[in-house]
Amino acid sequence: MSTEKETIAEGRFINMVRRNGWEFVERNNTSAIVVILAVTDDGRMIFVEQFREPVEKNVIELPAGLAGDHPGTEDEAIESAAQRELFEETGYEAESFKILIEGPPSAGLSSEILTFVRATGLKKTGPGGGEGSEKIIIHEIPPHSAEGWLHKQAELGKVVDPKVLVGLFYAMR
Repeated sequence: MSTEKETIAEGRFINMVRRNGWEFVERNNTSAIVVILAVTDDGRMIFVEQFREPVEKNVIELPAGLAGDHPGTEDEAIESAAQRELFEETGYEAESFKILIEGPPSAGLSSEILTFVRATGLKKTGPGGGEGSEKIIIHEIPPHSAEGWLHKQAELGKVVDPKVLVGLFYAMR
């Protein structure tokens, strides 16, 4: 059923393509995307906040990142990418990761598939905050307090990424 894909526009990190009458974007620099549910041993869920240019606001998110986006890591395992991204963004390392669910964030816009993982055995070993030009703010909030906290963040003009709700679903289980 699938016909050949046509590239309409090429960017540094994404391409716009057309297939079977659909126009959508796809990443050209990664093998997977990992979203991390991290809850500390004392029950605090880790959120990150950073400015996102497409929405021109700070966004409250779960720690996340790309697998295989560095030269020579094209076949990077999900767990390896999760460990690297968790440390870069939050300063935490995890003893283990468990895949929770996979799915598209916006199936009509992008070919991306997100892999949600639960990080366990967390230990703070670095400052976090991102790398390069990233200016990530780390928030540690108990899951039972997160709904009110997230509403307050929205009232302050921040945007809450809906993927946070998937994380809360699994954190409360």
